[in-house]
Amino acid sequence: MNASNAPQAPHLSQAISHRGVLDWQRLVAWLRDDGTISLKEAERLTARCQQGESAQHPVTRLGSLGPEREADRKAMDAEALVRWLAQRAGMEYLRIDPLKVDVSKVADAFTADYAQRHKVLPVAFTAGDIVVATCEPFAKDWIAEVERQTRRQVRLVLCNPQDIARYTAEFYALAQSVRTAQKSGNHTRASFEQLVELGKSNKQLDANDQSVVMVVDWLWQYAFDMRASDIHLEPRREQCVIRFRIDGVLHPVYQLPIGVMLAMTSRIKILARMDVIERRRPQDGRIKTRDAKGNEIEMRLSTLPTAFGEKMVMRIFDPENTVKDLGSLGFAAHDAARWEGLLARPHGIILVTGPTGSGKTTTLYSTLKRVATEEINVSTVEDPIEMIEPSFNQTQVQPQLDFSFAQGVRALMRQDPDVIMVGEIRDLETAEMAVQAALTGHLVFSTLHTNDAPSAMTRLIELGIPPYLINATLLGVLAQRLVRTLCTNCSVPDPDASKERLLDAVKPWVLSGEYRPYKAVGCVDCRMTGFRGRMGLYELLVVSDPLRDLVTERPQIEALRRQAVADGMQPLRLAGALRVAEGRTVLEEVLSGTPGVSSEKT
Repeated sequence: MNASNAPQAPHLSQAISHRGVLDWQRLVAWLRDDGTISLKEAERLTARCQQGESAQHPVTRLGSLGPEREADRKAMDAEALVRWLAQRAGMEYLRIDPLKVDVSKVADAFTADYAQRHKVLPVAFTAGDIVVATCEPFAKDWIAEVERQTRRQVRLVLCNPQDIARYTAEFYALAQSVRTAQKSGNHTRASFEQLVELGKSNKQLDANDQSVVMVVDWLWQYAFDMRASDIHLEPRREQCVIRFRIDGVLHPVYQLPIGVMLAMTSRIKILARMDVIERRRPQDGRIKTRDAKGNEIEMRLSTLPTAFGEKMVMRIFDPENTVKDLGSLGFAAHDAARWEGLLARPHGIILVTGPTGSGKTTTLYSTLKRVATEEINVSTVEDPIEMIEPSFNQTQVQPQLDFSFAQGVRALMRQDPDVIMVGEIRDLETAEMAVQAALTGHLVFSTLHTNDAPSAMTRLIELGIPPYLINATLLGVLAQRLVRTLCTNCSVPDPDASKERLLDAVKPWVLSGEYRPYKAVGCVDCRMTGFRGRMGLYELLVVSDPLRDLVTERPQIEALRRQAVADGMQPLRLAGALRVAEGRTVLEEVLSGTPGVSSEKT
């Protein structure tokens, strides 16, 4: 928000020309003179503040008391007070987004002591200026010194004092830990050939150095705070890069010296009980930790040797996000009822299809969680086990021991299961075991990689399953995709959205119901992207008798698709268009994430 265009009240000339640090008395007076609060409210705040001294910043102190705004009778918190103060002081307001701050440059501008003393924090750098966040808009005696030292012009932005205190501590502590780790280690740049030689030796990196421990802990908590689904540690030629995947999009976070990255990777591998010395072959591991609130978080690790070193990816499994009800997953009422009907069937095969990262695991875990009661034995065979779930009996595929999906299913059938989940049907042997389990009275869930639901039938035939066995066992197929949802805090109605363009994208299908499109704007809560979170789009095919008649040795995919639609299936793109009409996402997200609909209609 740029407050320089906001109207200025003439009677606030004293506030604008004020010099020095803020105090609560002055803030209360300005709020009263401005008409933001009433005289009665000003008296209440004064009485409360006079009850004792406080070391809190006056904005934080008043924000905790919740001044009642005269216009709408709503309480103002510290953030609202900072916005008000920025507008009245003619300054730009900023809410710090740590993903957009080059933390490695923060400590180069001035020291932590200097930042804490003046309550300032550098947040952006260009060749000619430095953007500095402050919570003291009228204390400017330090600016000339900084401009002289940095040879850049200082541009002030106003921020919440709590954010400045928090990020000053975090950024400088991280920078110090990185520097200490770099100095304490004797790590050199490692090419692929050097790593091969290092892997042959018994040289141990100082992964338990306190500075390395601190950086790793910061990395994880930072990722949890940012709602990241994946953490990438990527070695490059000169520097190593940390990136987070948030709502399906990768964001650069930090650059590290190669030596620090090596120590961090070793630290993480130790915690995951992986082979620290082995860097020539890919490895998998798993770690359990906790977030700042004490909630248990599980991460799945994967390493891969690259030209410049060992790359590591950590996938984060938050139980609150991994197991959801059908409404939270994004099921429309129409599909939710049909999906519930499939779950009630005593035996058969239910498939979930879609590309990697489309949410298949979340759908399966959420579904199995619903059916896993004390009377039902739910057993899974996975590669790898995505998340430990106490209500399931989970088995890990181990190819090095010749324990495959097919052998896992064969072993599970002797464990008296009611429901079996096979992580993925990859080959004919696994498909045959899934069919056999369904024929012997079990409800079987599994995944396939296909573009849409009808293609699952042709895929099974391509693997070698006879059509008569597909017709005897297959109950339904759920194809899905994930699209980003609009941020509810900043999205606004889009009067310029073309309904004709939306209808053209789903021809020949007709959209029913209201048309209330919204557009992405961007705010501090969504990091100015306009999107926050993702939702599922679903295409549910329920196998009917007419559909079975079309499953032959050489089925026509268009005929299968037309019959599935006649039976109630909504194509993925149509499901997405309905979400656009509801104002939950935008058409561009749907078009980029879903296959086109057929040009034919039953």
